[in-house]
Amino acid sequence: MRRLGISVYPEHAGLEENKNYITKASKYGFDRIFTCLLSVKGNKSEIVKEFKEIITHAKNHNFEVIVDVAPCVFRDLDISYNNLSFFEEMGVDGLRLDEGFSGSEEAMMTYNKENLMIELNVSQPNKYLENILSYCADTHNILGCHNFYPKKRSGLKKDLFLETSKNYKSHGIRVAAFINSTAAAFGPWPLSEGLCTLEEHRYIEDITVQARDLWNTDVVDDIIIANCFASEDELKALGELRRGLLTLDVELEVELSETEAKILYKELHFYRGDASEYTIRSTMPRVKYAEEKIKPKNTRAIKRGDVIIENSNYARYKGELHIALKDYENEGNSNVIGRVREDNIIFIDQIKSWQKFKFK
Repeated sequence: MRRLGISVYPEHAGLEENKNYITKASKYGFDRIFTCLLSVKGNKSEIVKEFKEIITHAKNHNFEVIVDVAPCVFRDLDISYNNLSFFEEMGVDGLRLDEGFSGSEEAMMTYNKENLMIELNVSQPNKYLENILSYCADTHNILGCHNFYPKKRSGLKKDLFLETSKNYKSHGIRVAAFINSTAAAFGPWPLSEGLCTLEEHRYIEDITVQARDLWNTDVVDDIIIANCFASEDELKALGELRRGLLTLDVELEVELSETEAKILYKELHFYRGDASEYTIRSTMPRVKYAEEKIKPKNTRAIKRGDVIIENSNYARYKGELHIALKDYENEGNSNVIGRVREDNIIFIDQIKSWQKFKFK
């Protein structure tokens, strides 16, 4: 099951503000929380007191809570990797190692008596995971989570993101990554020029496009909003996403007939297996609507990103829905009903043969 998460930073917002955010996110199907000890100052008792009420509230709303740590946190708070009772006292479900130890310590931590999950940093392209696994770690207690990047131009490039994520997935480990709310104002650090894993997501205003892009890679299980506070509209929109099905936003150019509207919005489309270089073909509507008339309209030249329904001039192909992958001539047989919204164009090169998708 793919999951949605939020982040909370107790040192940067009031208790009631954080609790209200958690309650609101819960309403829209969010069920995991990222929080951070790397930027927190104080002694053990102060930290536990600061975090515990928020974490208790989160657990009452069925959230899993993972806290971000590093060897420096263990050192500063005098915590041993052999004794994770401090984190158990906080009430968290696991700890994310932003930076690691030698590999042997992480493997030993996966057998902790407190039964906490150990989450590893996926964003590093090295043999860190393989090193830990070589010490016979308990993979059932390992999660993976990418970094986020508060400085513009510092986020991951896509091919590196895919490479490291695929490595974790090949070992059966869940992978999480972060997206950025353009309504949010802060993260754990003073600098916050957006807060996301992939650099290309930093200025995408529609938060669902970021989420759809990550899930469409098929290497991300959980998506977490990195900064605070996402708007209720953003939380609602993410909560309404079909997490295993790509949805495309379309901007109409014409008024749709009843048949065209059914084809566009009601059908579950899939990319025909014997793929063309010109269009993504969804061919089943031509069977279902074979007896319907589709009058020619808006038969202009076709541009990449156009959404097309073949009209009655194309007797055999009438009712097929296409998404144009390149520009080409229109002989009058294709109704251009609209276009894939500009910020969704990234998806049309990602759709694979036989992949299912819908329009909204």
